[in-house]
Amino acid sequence: MNTERWEIDSSHSGIHFSVRHLVIAKVRGQFSRWAGTLVAPEGDLSRASVDVVIDAASIDTGVADRDAHLESADFLDTANFPELTFKTTAVESVSKDRLRLRGALTIKGVTRDAVLDVERLGAVKDPWGNERAAFTAKTSIDRKDFGLTWNQALETGGFVVGDRIDIEIEIEAVKQVAAEVA
Repeated sequence: MNTERWEIDSSHSGIHFSVRHLVIAKVRGQFSRWAGTLVAPEGDLSRASVDVVIDAASIDTGVADRDAHLESADFLDTANFPELTFKTTAVESVSKDRLRLRGALTIKGVTRDAVLDVERLGAVKDPWGNERAAFTAKTSIDRKDFGLTWNQALETGGFVVGDRIDIEIEIEAVKQVAAEVA
């Protein structure tokens, strides 16, 4: 069986998130250090597996004090849980260019099921002869499911931080040399 292995090019990819702040606005951020692979038996994405490891301390919302708070035990507790991970458990082909990835998402030592809606954006050969493929994926999670419970009530009702985190991932992956598996 021929297996395709793709390395995610994190310099041309991104993991972005947004969460409600003070009920009325959104705070956006990203993770700047992470790596991942996609393995597709016989090139069949409907049987693919995806593994991603994110450096939790690479969280970046553009505000150093907020990032330090997000790294603290109130949120990600990066001193004790330095990585966030995602590992595929199932793939469902929705249409020609759409997949639904189900996987184990681990944040702050808590693993929960997460479902990503994925769109294949295409493939191209770069000027150096490498085959590249692009994907976009979206999901939403409830931060409390992962033990991220810090908050403060507002006098006017609601809370400082919303519970739902919207995640959008842009992937550019580079095909590696195919390996033969017996």
